[in-house]
Amino acid sequence: MIKAIRGTRDLLPPDTALWNFVETTARAVFREYNFQEIRTPIFEATELFARGVGEDTDIVSKEMYTFEDRSRAESDKGQSLTLRPENTAGVVRAYIEHNLWDRGLNKLYYIGPQFRRERPQKGRYRQFYQIGAEVIGPTTAGSESPARDAEVLEMLATLLNRLGIQGWTLQLNSVGCANDRPRYVEALREALRPVVGQMCVDCRRRAETNPLRVLDCKVPEDQPIIEKLPRMKDYLDESCRQHFAEVQKILNTAGVPYSLNDRLVRGLDYYTRTAFEFTHGALGAQNAILGGGRYDGLSEAIGGPKAPGIGFAIGEDRLVLSLTEAAETVAPKPDAYIAPLGPGMNAEAVKLARDLRRAGAIVEVGDETFRLKKSLETASKLGTRYAIILGENEAKSNEFALKNLATGQQQTVPRGELAAKLRA
Repeated sequence: MIKAIRGTRDLLPPDTALWNFVETTARAVFREYNFQEIRTPIFEATELFARGVGEDTDIVSKEMYTFEDRSRAESDKGQSLTLRPENTAGVVRAYIEHNLWDRGLNKLYYIGPQFRRERPQKGRYRQFYQIGAEVIGPTTAGSESPARDAEVLEMLATLLNRLGIQGWTLQLNSVGCANDRPRYVEALREALRPVVGQMCVDCRRRAETNPLRVLDCKVPEDQPIIEKLPRMKDYLDESCRQHFAEVQKILNTAGVPYSLNDRLVRGLDYYTRTAFEFTHGALGAQNAILGGGRYDGLSEAIGGPKAPGIGFAIGEDRLVLSLTEAAETVAPKPDAYIAPLGPGMNAEAVKLARDLRRAGAIVEVGDETFRLKKSLETASKLGTRYAIILGENEAKSNEFALKNLATGQQQTVPRGELAAKLRA
């Protein structure tokens, strides 16, 4: 038997109703904040992620699904392609390629699958789904303003509250910029030299290639060492310090609670200044449900103009796990099951179902070969509220037996009143 590949899964009803609920709610909230949808290709040139995300990140060095294009076209032969491991780089690439700043399109959102070859665990898959948004633009559009950071964070708080997620925590940090980060990185290197030999293999490598990534380490034995390392807040230049203070001021005014975490750096090289995560206790140790930050140099890194930006990605798989609603509460059940009885009744059942569906009802149709007992059992298994019994007499009189499957009560209802009964 052929099964789904390890690290992937089938999303089945009624769970898909919960996913649709999340995505519909996200689209509605994004629309209120004037974000518009963008859909980028599932695979991009590998170079995009190497230059944008960072060659020394775990994503690029270990986790990407990369392959060589086997196109017959000479221009495509040998091109290295990668299934997108994240979507920000692709959105910024599209922003540059299509000159979206000329069309006033600087607030964009996306919903779709991403791919990383990492160890599958609860809420983490090799094909996973993200909901994300980006605010990108020239400095004249105010895209570098701390007000943009605060607006994005307030929007995310609104979304989580509207989804019914209780007890979330927003963690904030500033990871500095090109002016102050080199000093901090050098301080990290100096502090790591005498202790890095006691740390995990990944931290030993990161200490040489990208010391900031050491702060991302989740190995318990390394945490006491990490706790004693220099802190970014002590190395921020004045402009970064003021920017971060203004973000906090606006959040306080908007009533968005947060806590400061000076170990938060996120896992991608393109982040500058504001970095953030929303966490939820129901997810255990790996408790982040979404994260993001500012990336003021990403456009230039992939060959575009200066275009400061800020964005986030929601791990939809993990977000769904944190919802308090059960899938059954948002999955719509059929309002009625039409049970046609006897030869020639299938046509009458389809006709009746069409009329009820046009009136807004969710209707399932049985088959004239079923006995009534089988039809009622099928209707109950589907969670249907009512069964409509349709035989030759009912078709002639246009009056139908409507049976409440929860109470067992049955009444005769004229065709013209059926839809209203179902809605009631």
